[in-house]
Amino acid sequence: MPEPAMKLPKESLNDVETHIAATIANGGHIRNILSGFSGIAPWDEKWEVQAAVEALHVFGSRWTIEILAALYITGGKRFNQLKHLLAGISSRTLSDKLRFLTDENLVLREVDDGPPIRVEYILTDHGKTCGRLLSPLVAHLKVHTGSVVVSDE
Repeated sequence: MPEPAMKLPKESLNDVETHIAATIANGGHIRNILSGFSGIAPWDEKWEVQAAVEALHVFGSRWTIEILAALYITGGKRFNQLKHLLAGISSRTLSDKLRFLTDENLVLREVDDGPPIRVEYILTDHGKTCGRLLSPLVAHLKVHTGSVVVSDE
């Protein structure tokens, strides 16, 4: 059963859509700056494709966004807290994903020698920035799919 839509006042939904449009404009501006240095106007298609492949290598795999979102929303979490929060993920998959996200400098594995020894996973500044950059995309998708709608009020 689908979750009920989030209902926003019209002015709030308009504000969200305005900021999504600004993000799109900013992305276009950044892309134009980079294309000016690609050697091929308006852009080097190979460079664009490779950049997309690299981004999807990190963010396109199952559980990556869920783990980053959980850490972004809640701050640091221990392994079992994350496992409980992410229904359906196996311990092996969570362990592999946390190692991968640590290697990608998105997550920091922080060890407190205790006693007892405690390990907590937190977002790095890079991880927080990526989360903030993904937020407009998530908002756009929620509006587009009808998960966020104008309230009847």
